[in-house]
Amino acid sequence: MINREWHLLSRPVGLPKPENFALVETEAPQPRENQVLVRNTYLSVDPYMRGRMSAAKSYVDPYELGKPMEGGAVGEVVASNAEGIAVGDHVLHSGGWREYAAVDAQRAVKVDPEAAPLSAYLGVLGMPGLTAYAGLLRVASFKAGDIVFVSGAAGAVGSLVGQLAKLKGASRVIGSAGSDEKARLLLEEYGFDAAFNYKNGPVSEQLRAAAPDGIDVYFDNVGGDHLEAAIGSLRQGGRIAVCGMISVYNNTEPAPGPRNLIRLIQTRGRIEGFIVGDHRDLQPQFVHEVGPWVREGRLKYRETVVEGIENTLEAFLGLLRGDNIGKMVVKL
Repeated sequence: MINREWHLLSRPVGLPKPENFALVETEAPQPRENQVLVRNTYLSVDPYMRGRMSAAKSYVDPYELGKPMEGGAVGEVVASNAEGIAVGDHVLHSGGWREYAAVDAQRAVKVDPEAAPLSAYLGVLGMPGLTAYAGLLRVASFKAGDIVFVSGAAGAVGSLVGQLAKLKGASRVIGSAGSDEKARLLLEEYGFDAAFNYKNGPVSEQLRAAAPDGIDVYFDNVGGDHLEAAIGSLRQGGRIAVCGMISVYNNTEPAPGPRNLIRLIQTRGRIEGFIVGDHRDLQPQFVHEVGPWVREGRLKYRETVVEGIENTLEAFLGLLRGDNIGKMVVKL
């Protein structure tokens, strides 16, 4: 069987370009002992992947040049050399950016396509969902009555953070997004109390107008002027959970830091970065609590679906541009 897979040819400087990548045809791999062969149905593209295209030391190894990239994927098992996983089962794994993947059985998680659409296991019921849950509840120490601000709020993680805060008793939830359409979506579909398009004016001014009494929690997906604005609006004892900083991922020079960090002394505020992999112990609790909300329609989610393995790179570049609403996935 022919297998198409995306390789990284060179490390991008600034915004990734098509010439940094190649779609390569190979023979589909054969599963070794304790492996399964998966025909991928959906692939995930995520902001963190930009960091793996760099050689800089980080919390996860960089992609190797000339070899297939990795990422979240869900698909059907078409061959198995492992106990407990049969042909026809559907599994979640990290062998994305390709049509077929040989996956170690211990790294494949069986999922039920009858319980939820397969793509949901890459989004609301997958890594983005757990990221929102752990970041808000554990890292930011959310409590009922808090005023919460979320940047990148129309994305896969941000949209869930705002809704989880409302379901958990936030007194006010504010979101920022990159278009008027996305800001309306936050208000009309996701139930945010206030939302603004950060391109319409200084973030600090728009945030003060949306949260005149300040904020208790900021969930940061953007960094830059959003982080500085949040520090400026932080109330006493406020908490900031840093999930991502997509505004600086393609910078070729170091971005200036927030100029108002002195407010952390005044407010006794706290900033903490986190990686979802450090909070896997919350997975059972997350599924138990959030799964019913998804099934009941109380927790809503959107997906932007791009068709075809050949369009995976364009889906990723679109994610960096902010073209997506909700989770960006590629359907094979």
